[in-house]
Amino acid sequence: MDTKRITKKLKALSNPNRFELFLEISKRNQSSYQEDDCFVFSIMEKLKISAPTISHHLKELENADLITTERNGKFLVARINREALEELSGVINLL
Repeated sequence: MDTKRITKKLKALSNPNRFELFLEISKRNQSSYQEDDCFVFSIMEKLKISAPTISHHLKELENADLITTERNGKFLVARINREALEELSGVINLL
């Protein structure tokens, strides 16, 4: 178990807005969206967070290896890193 990597992920999730963003991406990845696509603009509308703030939080989540993002035309698509989620789940189960 790499404690530095795990604490980096937990630190990224410690911000309430970032955690809410992560949960929303996770929910949308598990729903009926085509190919697990989660368009960031739709999350911005729901969470009522400005584009610069969303961008900052996405970067923090991506730096912690919790999500991946990619451009799909003019849209930004976010996906959960399932391996990171399983790693965190394993740590939580140890507690």
